[in-house]
Amino acid sequence: MFWRAMIPDAGTAVMAGGLGLVWGLALAAAVAHLRRRGVRIPYTRKIFHFGIFTAAAGVHAAWGLPGTNSYGAAVAALVLAAVLLGEGNGLFEALARETDRPRRGLFVVVPLVATAVGGLAAALWTGPFAAVGYLVAGWGDAVGEPVGTRWGRHPYSVPSLAGVPAVRTLEGSLAVFLVAWLAAALTLRTLGVTGAPLVGISFACALGATAVEAVSNHGTDNLTVQLAASGIAWILLA
Repeated sequence: MFWRAMIPDAGTAVMAGGLGLVWGLALAAAVAHLRRRGVRIPYTRKIFHFGIFTAAAGVHAAWGLPGTNSYGAAVAALVLAAVLLGEGNGLFEALARETDRPRRGLFVVVPLVATAVGGLAAALWTGPFAAVGYLVAGWGDAVGEPVGTRWGRHPYSVPSLAGVPAVRTLEGSLAVFLVAWLAAALTLRTLGVTGAPLVGISFACALGATAVEAVSNHGTDNLTVQLAASGIAWILLA
């Protein structure tokens, strides 16, 4: 049955969900500490992003989709609790951009929902190749905003959401592409891809992910990047 492929057994729910809660709390404490020390939000936000996605790839390898769902539910509960607590909460302040005012909370929730929908859709559509999307989104997308903030000199506008303007930079997009290429190659190698196909297919995954990231609505790229990267890998290898 379709739903049975998504629902974990009790042991998986406890193990993967417990890992999500413990790891999420550890990351939350780390980024909240960094934010209090004056580290800028683009960095604290993406450190959390990087850590959550990287662990999700490991959970998917160990427990499949049911484990990933348990892990994701625990992390989502943690993030939603921070949003409900709002300004002053350490995790909220580490994740919510000042540039997203007056809708800071919305632009924590929208990427969270996009991540969940993208991860679930990628897993149901591409099976093991969903891990490619997890790491490409987790690593590639994680570097774009910090690199753009620090070194970006050539901004371009992206479609806004809820009236909040958003820009990205060519320098940030280049960083997304390079790190996404590495992430895709590492993931595909664990799936048994080697040689020229490894180089070419990981390049295609990175290029597709970077292209959709560059045109995705503000806050939705966690969905589109996952689907692009995992979908390209599945199309070329399945």
